[in-house]
Amino acid sequence: MRRRHAGWVAGAAAAVLVAAGAVTYAVAEGTDGSVARAPGARSADAGFARDMAVHHQQAVEMSYIVRDSTKDEEVRRLAYDIAQTQANQRGMMLGWLDLWGLPKVSAEPPMTWMGMGDMASGEDGALMPGMATNKELDKLRSLNGKQAEILFLHLMTAHHRGGIHMAEGCVAKCTVRVEKRLAQGMVDAQQSEIQLMADMLKERGAQARS
Repeated sequence: MRRRHAGWVAGAAAAVLVAAGAVTYAVAEGTDGSVARAPGARSADAGFARDMAVHHQQAVEMSYIVRDSTKDEEVRRLAYDIAQTQANQRGMMLGWLDLWGLPKVSAEPPMTWMGMGDMASGEDGALMPGMATNKELDKLRSLNGKQAEILFLHLMTAHHRGGIHMAEGCVAKCTVRVEKRLAQGMVDAQQSEIQLMADMLKERGAQARS
């Protein structure tokens, strides 16, 4: 079990290191690889950075909730790793927005950069694909032990599926090379983590939701 988790941690760490030390090069590039310019406020690069920073913040919040709600070492370790990885990635994306001289919030609806600005209005706090509602977060806060573990694994699986969808959008649409690499690293790491969480659910007598 520890070996399985260690393999995922290595993948997650690699996703973080993809962009480490490269913040100063986070600008759009020409087709020949030459440095061109910083992306615009309505670009996919800026939209992804803004939206994924918000998406990641909820994952960090859920991770700390379950870490304090269970004594299970595997779940606590996973939650801590998710919180650290996504907090670091969030910092990178907010740092890029600063570097580009762009605001961290937009008047446009979330997901506009993916052509999904007319999606559901984020009722009860679920602003983007996979995000938990406020009601679900309140329920997670109310649970302890195995019940909290199972709900966390279900919510985080859905959260990562939504995150993968967004990251794949950046891989397809973003122009900043280092951001595209970070997005692909998110896809790879979160796909592995979804499988890990499916195994953890089985161990707790539950099944992953379709």
